[in-house]
Amino acid sequence: MGYVAVKGGTMAIEESIRRLKYERVKKGMVLEVDSIESGMRGLIDQVMSESSLYSEILAAISIKQAEGNPEEAVFLMRAYRSTLPRKHYSRTVHSDDMQVERRISASFKDIPGGQILGATTDFIHRLIDFDLMNETEEEVMGWLADFENQDTSAEDMDKTDLQRLPKVLDYLRKEGLIADCENDDREPGDVTRKSLKFPASRSERLQVLTRGQTGTVTSFAYASLRGYGQLHPTVGELRVGDLPVYVDNPVGSLDPDDAYFIGNVKVTEVEMLIPVTVKKEHGKKEIELEIGYGICYGQNETKAIAMGILDNTLGSKNPEFPTENQEFVLYHIDSVEATGFVSHLKMPHYVTFQSKLDSARKTKKADKSGAEEEKSE
Repeated sequence: MGYVAVKGGTMAIEESIRRLKYERVKKGMVLEVDSIESGMRGLIDQVMSESSLYSEILAAISIKQAEGNPEEAVFLMRAYRSTLPRKHYSRTVHSDDMQVERRISASFKDIPGGQILGATTDFIHRLIDFDLMNETEEEVMGWLADFENQDTSAEDMDKTDLQRLPKVLDYLRKEGLIADCENDDREPGDVTRKSLKFPASRSERLQVLTRGQTGTVTSFAYASLRGYGQLHPTVGELRVGDLPVYVDNPVGSLDPDDAYFIGNVKVTEVEMLIPVTVKKEHGKKEIELEIGYGICYGQNETKAIAMGILDNTLGSKNPEFPTENQEFVLYHIDSVEATGFVSHLKMPHYVTFQSKLDSARKTKKADKSGAEEEKSE
């Protein structure tokens, strides 16, 4: 369930809302939505992922309204999402069709198509850049012009087709090191329309994970790495790029190619390789590779990797640890549910608390009376 504030004391509530706006604008500056959209890519990607709504501009507005609080921004986005009609369903999106801008593998040095570093913070020194305090639009425009006009001659250009890069794991399948994955064409569950039931299907687990709070998903995955069902996976392949989305002709058509391209969505996709020891005949043990999968909106690599870890742990047939327990993990990673439940403690609890207080007073009074009777005896 989600908790929201109840109305009461109208004048006080209205003044509280006015004060909230005052706190946002009291320095006399207005944060432009365009500035948020163009300069807070990481926060926008996080909010879109956790709200299950792909709209950079709506995420930017929500972030502005929430004063940068991601949990509140996600709440606003989810509330708005619930009002939207669902007019169409897209065709199945295949990640093989991704227009890749970043693609790495921690499992192999040389992969077909090569490692593509793209934009990443992996190699920066994590030192605060104080020059950003005085950065101007003129400087930025000049830097952009230099960047976009840099030499891209045919000799320097890589001929790799970034929309047809082979999957790293396909080569392991060809060697028989990973079992072939059969297509599951069953309609996936929809956790936004039906309550989650356990055991949850894999499609439901992945939905909850991808819209889970980034920090919590990461923490649970970290707990698994540290000892709760300890495992040490390796990133088989991580991709960041745009996926094309198509919908069928709304008036109907017998032509399977008659579809409308409605736009791209940027996603991060990860396939994790997880070594497991399997007992064979006559007590023989062998190492096999299992796969954990993660995908989420935007460039959100840590979360996608954490998803891949938890995708594997939550598929355990004999759960022993909290990180393998579907109810424990899936019920506790939702930012709206968690924030709402904790925040509702600020709401009036006068009656219940007075009841507990009365019980405490009666108990203390009874203990005091009993002690006095013992003394008199």
